[in-house]
Parts: sequence; structure tokens; C-alpha cells
Amino acid sequence: MRTSILICLPLMAVVFATSVSSRAGDPATVSDLVLGLDRDTTWHHVRSIRLAFDTHHPQGLVRVGDVFLVSSVEVRRPTRRFPQPVDGHDRDTGEGVGHLFKVDGAGALLASVTLGEGAIYHPGGIDYDGKYVWVPVAEYRPDSRSIVYRVDPETLRAEEVLRVADHIGAIVHDTEGRALHGVSWGSRRFYRWALPQGRGERVAEPSEPLPNPSHYVDYQDCRYAGRRRMLCTGIAALRQSTDASRFVLGGIDLVSLEDGRPLHQVPLLLWTDSGLNMARNPVWLEAEGRTLRGYFMPEDDESTIYVYEASAGSR
Repeated sequence: MRTSILICLPLMAVVFATSVSSRAGDPATVSDLVLGLDRDTTWHHVRSIRLAFDTHHPQGLVRVGDVFLVSSVEVRRPTRRFPQPVDGHDRDTGEGVGHLFKVDGAGALLASVTLGEGAIYHPGGIDYDGKYVWVPVAEYRPDSRSIVYRVDPETLRAEEVLRVADHIGAIVHDTEGRALHGVSWGSRRFYRWALPQGRGERVAEPSEPLPNPSHYVDYQDCRYAGRRRMLCTGIAALRQSTDASRFVLGGIDLVSLEDGRPLHQVPLLLWTDSGLNMARNPVWLEAEGRTLRGYFMPEDDESTIYVYEASAGSR
């Protein structure tokens, strides 16, 4: 079992908010609409938003009112694999910078903040709880280390919440269960941390990590979806044979936060003109009435946010 290195900063001596405001649709409504998706669902392209700056390698996406928050890793030196494992690691740390960008509805960069320290520079999938954006930043290798931050979306002021002795690739805030839930590298393990009930209390030790029983895609980005559930998107690169080209399958999973079981799984059969699956990088799903709206950001460096909509039960 991996343990977390827990801290209690003066900034943390506040009660964690559980109210949900400024969201586009109730999270539970989003997950209810996802339950109506299947592989024959028709997604309609609504618009595309070209981002007017170098986005590097985007990882997480949320929409807060009229702006987007995007986490991204800028790789300055790629990781290098070791001939043999070193201290339990299959590669070195590489070098990079972790970014959180604030972007307006037209794709212009409004502000940014760097997150992480030293070898911990890889932000992951992020969540927005109506007050804070939650961002994990990890080493760019499995079985490593992470720092979890909560960020004020107005000011981009970041507060360190906890440190974890594993790579946390995405985080969600369960506002009903007063807990954070994280997924490991490749989303193979699920973690849970109970949040403080009062002033001066520490974030609790993590529960025993649960193995992810689903294997058809690795989760890239997740959000809280109400009723103790999270909504995750990701991809898997598949080969028919060793010399065949890879087929990239995207997927949307609704996952129980009680036991990690997938409650509903559906492939995402959407690609860019260049062949990238829309779930390759970050995704934000929200409800507008009985319409499910998706914001997809699959490209690196020169990115576009593609906006699609699907109606419940549409074919």
C-alpha cells in the first residue's frame, strides 16, 4: 500500500466548501445524461475555439462561467527509460514545467500560474467544485510522487492540500462525501482522502487503494458527477498485430466512488480531421437542459476546443 505525506499549512485552516455554485448544470444531471449514451449516439459539432497561445500538452479542462481553466505540462527534456529499474522506477524524471491556464471563450490567454516543484511538474486531470479548481501535479513517471492543489479560479491563487507517494493523474472533489478521489498513472488504482470537518484538521490518510476493474481505456480527465460518482474520459491505443498501426479508442466512463466499479461505459467515436480521438487529452462534459455538451481538447501545442452536443437517447 502506498501512503501519502500529509501536510497542514496555515492556509489550510479553513473549512472546505461543500456548496456547489457557478456550474453549468447539476453534476447529477450530467451523469444521468451520460447513462443515455451508447455507441450509436449522434454527436453534433457546435463550434470550434482555436486557442491563441502554445498550450504544450494539455491534461485537464474545466469551464467556470465564461472562461476555461486548462492544466498542461511543458516538457523541456523528455523522460529517458533506464536499461534496468532504478530505485523502483523505469525511467528518469525528465524536466518540465506545470501550467494552469485561464482562457476566455474566444481562446485568448487571460492569465496563467505554474504549479509543482522540481521533478514534480506534470499536472493531471482537474475538477471544479463550484468554488475551487483541484489540480494534481506529479512526476512524469508511474509509482512516483504528487502534490494536490486547490486553486481559486478568479485569482489563480494556489494552495497545497496534500502530498502523495504515487503518481496522481486526475482528481475529483466529492462534495457530498467530503472527500477527494484520485486515480494513479494509467488509472490503475483509485485513492480516497477524507477532507477536514473543521478548522485546523488535517486531510486524512488515504484509504486502501482500490484496483480499477475496467481496462478498456486509461482515464485522462475526470470530474465529480453527483451521487458519489465520477465521470472520466480517456483512450487506449490498440494494435491488431505487432506490425499493425495503432487504433486509438476513446471512452467515457461513469464510475462509482464507493467501490470503483464502472456504472456505464461507452466508446467515444469522435476524431479530429487529423485522426486524433477527441478524448486523447482533456474533456469537460456539462448539461444544458436535456442536452449533454462536451468540450474536447485533443491536440498539443496548437490546440482547439471542439464543442459537441448530444441529446439524451439521440441516434
